[in-house]
Amino acid sequence: MKVRRLVAFALASALSGAGAFAVTAKRKVIIDQDAFGGVNLQPILLIIQSPDVEVVGITIESGDGWQKESVAHTLRMLELIGRTDIPVVPGATYPLINSEEETRRRERLFGKLAYKGAWMDVWPGYNTVNRPHYHPADVVPPLEEGAPTTLPAREVAAAFMVRKVAEFPGEISIVALGPFTNVALAAKLDEGFAARARELFIMGGSFNPDASRVDEFSLQFINTPRVEFNSQWDPEAARIMLHAAWKKITLVPSDATVGTKLTPALAQEAANADTPAARYLAKYAEVGFPMWDETAAAMWLDPTLIRHSDRLAVDIVIDHGANYGATLSWAPGGGPGLGEPDVTVVRAIDIPGLERFYVRMMHLPPAAR
Repeated sequence: MKVRRLVAFALASALSGAGAFAVTAKRKVIIDQDAFGGVNLQPILLIIQSPDVEVVGITIESGDGWQKESVAHTLRMLELIGRTDIPVVPGATYPLINSEEETRRRERLFGKLAYKGAWMDVWPGYNTVNRPHYHPADVVPPLEEGAPTTLPAREVAAAFMVRKVAEFPGEISIVALGPFTNVALAAKLDEGFAARARELFIMGGSFNPDASRVDEFSLQFINTPRVEFNSQWDPEAARIMLHAAWKKITLVPSDATVGTKLTPALAQEAANADTPAARYLAKYAEVGFPMWDETAAAMWLDPTLIRHSDRLAVDIVIDHGANYGATLSWAPGGGPGLGEPDVTVVRAIDIPGLERFYVRMMHLPPAAR
């Protein structure tokens, strides 16, 4: 009996001390994205690669491309990197109110938009790099990487978000890299959704892009400096999302990404490893574009890459005029008091650090599930 008591005591002591060496729980995240091809899939891949992150799911809406095609791209990428355990959840196909027809009518009144996403049927002559093949929303053209064999989740994206955030209150970050229709629908579906999330991290908005570093992708911001595509596609959704009761909102605007670019050399360096992510990049990376969403994904993963940020009250114009979808901002608390939140706005980033981080993450072996 005495020996057994000693063994039991030793075992209990060992177990009680184990907590000091416990592994820190992974950060949980839902990635919300218009995952249209490499430019939009590369930031998802960046987050998946992080060993301290658990991707709870990837929710898809339309924006740069149509939702149905973007779901297929995402499923196929996950197959190729061996991560079919991550659910892909279809969401909104169309904005809440905005439409292709209204966009065309507004262009006749106020002039051509430089970029219209899935509605982009003709590209401006100055665009030397573009993403063509305009088609209807229900069409999925043949994919360069091949059609997926896995199926998306049968749940709707907004319901999935609400369910998962309720399941893990205070733990799940919503990283929204595309238009905000799914997030807005979740906020309306459950008024407690935003408050139960850990945080909202956004790629979107435009304030004052640096004209000294302008390129063909930034020309639209020189002429319309407050209009950015993610809010422009669905302005009402952007406003609904911002007005929800989040504990914390961080916004990476287009301004912070000016000067970034996934060059062929950088893509080649990132692909120069024998990992599933690097092999995927070697075949399907889209080069020549600014690292819009990669920047936001990297800033969420490693905030030390942020060089400067401000606190601003932020809202979105929903009047259906020339500034529909434009970003509004004031000093904290300086807005009209109509529900506009104070958010952290990333103004400057460490671009060389971003590039090193991108390469390093793609060279990591597959994260433990």
